[in-house]
Amino acid sequence: MDATLVDQIHLNFNQSGLIALNAVIGLMMYGMALDMRLEDFKRVARSPKGPAIGLGAQFILLPAFTFLLTLILPVTPSMALGMMLVAACPGGNLSNVMTYLAGGNAALSVSMTAVSTAAAVVMTPLNLALWGSLNPATNAILRRVSLNPLDVFQTIVLILGLPLLLGIITSRFYPRLADRIRKPFKTVSIVIFCLFVAAALGANWQNFLRAIGLVAFGVFVHNALALSIGYSSARVFGLVERDRRAVAIEVGIQNSALALVLIFQFFGGLGGMAIIAGWWGVWHIIAGLSMVFFWSRRPIDAAAQGQS
Repeated sequence: MDATLVDQIHLNFNQSGLIALNAVIGLMMYGMALDMRLEDFKRVARSPKGPAIGLGAQFILLPAFTFLLTLILPVTPSMALGMMLVAACPGGNLSNVMTYLAGGNAALSVSMTAVSTAAAVVMTPLNLALWGSLNPATNAILRRVSLNPLDVFQTIVLILGLPLLLGIITSRFYPRLADRIRKPFKTVSIVIFCLFVAAALGANWQNFLRAIGLVAFGVFVHNALALSIGYSSARVFGLVERDRRAVAIEVGIQNSALALVLIFQFFGGLGGMAIIAGWWGVWHIIAGLSMVFFWSRRPIDAAAQGQS
């Protein structure tokens, strides 16, 4: 398939499906927030070095290096904008479990997830508008859809910020209820989301097959870049190994589900963007589990287990 044709694909997803998808993402976020405590935010205030380094890598370095990567790789404008959007999203909700299995600092991972999700309300629309506008080709897409960062802000508040707040309130004031619904809530919401993705994929199967070869390499390089930025940043600033692993996984596991919602909400399911975000959602799990496998067989010396 001619790469330029990817920009002409618009994936099929009707308005009612979009509303349902937004609701499912909100439920997923609520389920994840049930695992969070105000203590996670207090921990950041008491020991801000690790989270600050991680958030800098997440919201400053990754978007900036992604912009440079889109200038190097032979990607189309919609694919480039999809990469920028994924890079502007917060960490994904699988990062905490992967960090634990990889022998990383799970407390740091949870703290980063909590803070990055809250920060994404501002940083995601800001980074998308900033880096997308610097490339004339991607800026043309932003102008064509008349993207207003405030509209993105409002959407993220509804599907991330509000569920995050409600989940923390539930775990704080209704701990018994939170304990009962935490596991089934997360499981059901993730299963429903996977069914939505499968349905959308089925409705667009031919488009997916025609374009996947064009995006697979780009996503592979982009994800490797994200993991490298996370680990290298933590190493340069003197974090111990268990913290480096946490930061690397947190930066490398992006909330591609949020990216998909924004693509369907504001860009009409633009093919290059949607396929980039969709494949990211598959690949970052494969890459993350590969890192878990690699690191789990390289235990950290007891002397290096302390927190930074």
